[in-house]
Amino acid sequence: MIDTVRADLQSGRDRLRTEFLVSPRAHRLLQAHARVIDRTLKTLWKNAVMPRGAALVAVGGYGRSELFPFSDIDILILLESEPTQLEREKLERLVGSFWDVGLEASHSVRTIQACLDAASTDITVQTSLVEARLVCGSRTLFSRLASTMQKTLDCEVFFEAKRLEQEHRHAKHQDTPYALEPNLKEAPGGLRDLHTIKWISSACGIGKRWRDLEAHGLITRTEAIELGRKEDLLIELRIRLHYLAGRREDRIVFDYQTALAGQMRSHATGTRRASEALMQRYFRAAKAITQINTILLQSLGARLSQRTQGQGEPRELNERFQILGDLLDAKNEEIFDSEPTAILESFLLMQQHHELRGMTAVTLRALWRARRRIDPGYRRNPINRLLFLQILQQPRGIVHEFRRMNQYGILGRYMPEFGRIVGQMQHDLFHVYTVDQHILMVLRNLRRFTMPELAHEFPLASQLISGFEHSWLLYIAALYHDIAKGRGGDHSQLGAVDARRFGRSHGLSADDIELVEFLVTHHLTMTVVAQKQDIADPVVVKSFASTVGSERRLVALYLLTVADVRGTSPKVWNAWKAKLLEDLFRSARYLLTGGVLRLDSAVADTQAEAMRLLRLYALSDTVKDRFWAQLDTAYFLRHDAQEIAWQTRTLHYRVDSEKAIVRARLSSFGEGLQVMIYTPDRKELFARICGYFERANFNIVEAKIHTTRHGYALDTFLIMGRGKAAHYRDMISLIETELALELQSNAPLAPSARGRISRRVRHFPVTPSVDIRPDERGTLHVLSVVASDRPGLLYGIARVLARYNVNLRSAKVNTLGDRAEDVFLVAGDSLSNQRVVLLLEQDLLEELHV
Repeated sequence: MIDTVRADLQSGRDRLRTEFLVSPRAHRLLQAHARVIDRTLKTLWKNAVMPRGAALVAVGGYGRSELFPFSDIDILILLESEPTQLEREKLERLVGSFWDVGLEASHSVRTIQACLDAASTDITVQTSLVEARLVCGSRTLFSRLASTMQKTLDCEVFFEAKRLEQEHRHAKHQDTPYALEPNLKEAPGGLRDLHTIKWISSACGIGKRWRDLEAHGLITRTEAIELGRKEDLLIELRIRLHYLAGRREDRIVFDYQTALAGQMRSHATGTRRASEALMQRYFRAAKAITQINTILLQSLGARLSQRTQGQGEPRELNERFQILGDLLDAKNEEIFDSEPTAILESFLLMQQHHELRGMTAVTLRALWRARRRIDPGYRRNPINRLLFLQILQQPRGIVHEFRRMNQYGILGRYMPEFGRIVGQMQHDLFHVYTVDQHILMVLRNLRRFTMPELAHEFPLASQLISGFEHSWLLYIAALYHDIAKGRGGDHSQLGAVDARRFGRSHGLSADDIELVEFLVTHHLTMTVVAQKQDIADPVVVKSFASTVGSERRLVALYLLTVADVRGTSPKVWNAWKAKLLEDLFRSARYLLTGGVLRLDSAVADTQAEAMRLLRLYALSDTVKDRFWAQLDTAYFLRHDAQEIAWQTRTLHYRVDSEKAIVRARLSSFGEGLQVMIYTPDRKELFARICGYFERANFNIVEAKIHTTRHGYALDTFLIMGRGKAAHYRDMISLIETELALELQSNAPLAPSARGRISRRVRHFPVTPSVDIRPDERGTLHVLSVVASDRPGLLYGIARVLARYNVNLRSAKVNTLGDRAEDVFLVAGDSLSNQRVVLLLEQDLLEELHV
């Protein structure tokens, strides 16, 4: 019998899948699947000969007849009393038969009292019982359960529990629906947000359908229709995800985004993939759901409490708005239609009155409905332009209100160019937010610089912004710096055009417009120079300062750059990048304020500071002489005084050591290890070092390669552990011992092992590029590499360079999320032969391919 039931079940499921893929009707499939499971369970229940007083009850999604292809089957076996030994044996056989036929059943066995006890302490159990449905068995017993649950359910308590549950669920997903691989069931804006509204309205006797909420005046017909469409989209996506994965899968992971886009008829354009178009469609649906979810929860809460929101009498703000408790309330629900300027005024009032924690549900609904009143005429209105600038210039609440404006579709209507990038993905392997969320994150970072209580996070940035006139201009630059993403062409140049148009239309001065336009045009310049060029070289600093042109521009660019890099991904920012940007800022500021960067004075100042540090260790002024005699000007330019003093203390008495000397210490900026290597130079040295760090699970983030006058390699590496792999203090002695032994070895280099790549790299690989060209002086060559990052990448590059007898002079190793952008300064006789250079580039490209 089991084999027959299993075959019938699988046949029914296969038929539903075939019918859905031919004619996708999402709700019909969910209900039909529930009926297939009903038939299977009834057969098994009948065969088990259960007691007449027992009932088999569907709960959860199965209970409301919304059963997805690979979801668990949530079942309650309801008994009149505690089971006897014989009944327990029957129950065990029944539950076993569920699994035997291929059902992934999540079951519980309870009496009515046990159900009530469990529901009183677990909101999940209570919710599942609210939507219980009888499958077979005793209708009388099930009716008693339903009526008892209804009598004992406290709607206000249930509402508050579900609201808190939603807050906790959102927190697990960082309170954003804009993850690049969102969970379309649990994340904000997902199906669970819709379920929460339906659970509360059903428990409180309003109904389970959107039309029921419409009938009770909680939403309009238009909103009910829109909610239904958004729900249909999410349900269809989840069904297709289950079928593509062949299992329960609720995240729209990269593995399935392209296939989903094809099935959902999303099309690629000249500037974005079909999967990006699909995800933008999803993100906009999720955004709409979070909007209406917020409004409905407030409305339901107010209705359940049967009193106006807040406490006491309304407090008047002006002829349009009042305060109810701690919420902003529009006196007239039609105010935004009759006086559209009130739309922006509401956000300004939220900033100006710190006691306000939000808006009433009526105001939010009216605001959301009125967003379409923001048209070209609205944007040209001088009053509205002034209000928008005032919002930017307020001393508090800017980030909160801009997020609120974005959430309710106001920001994208007032700035149509912003509206186009709402929900737009960025598959550049280092941005982890959609474009609009990244922009708002940069705005948030700039605002944090202005808060005295957060000055410890970035002391220099906080100091600079406190003395910067019109800091709100930086917020405009933040809004526009990436606003042209996805249009094709240079987004910096296109965004600068938009920023200039905004400045002119809003009456900014010529100087202020020029500053914002410069910042948008060059928002990547400082990062590129700091991370890819030798900022110890006065020529590099002079060129950068010339591009910037003034101290005011430099301060503004530094602040925007730090906020921008921090706003891409938690993984991208680190103390090393912070130091590079700060060093470049200080050097450029010195030039722009009248200082002169000269090689001889820079070297003399560095040497004098190194000598001062050596004296602190009771070393004489002559102790350095033999070691420093082997060092040239380039060494003193590329190493700071602390590094020079450390290396001098370690090496002054063993300048001609035949054995490799390796020393490690915590880096000066508190993150990672600085490792010094001193050994007679030899072929494949850089490759051996890279190979060791790769095996030890360290990333190299910077390499200073120097060769002394007498042929010794004096190399300094900044390394960081991957994940939780290394505790730096414990690793120092191990590195010093093991790496020294490795450098004495003459064994052949191990093959380049291609480590496991991330899923993001697998689905959105970077097209590798290699560029080799002479530097400006014509004495060395600059090798630039861009590729998807992976374990073993740097070692593979080093092996190729060793094979062509190319010597490394310096390395800028820059990893942005899953994207590697490395720059090497190299030398070698082979680089003078164009044919050999071409072969080297080809071999490097082959090594870079994932």
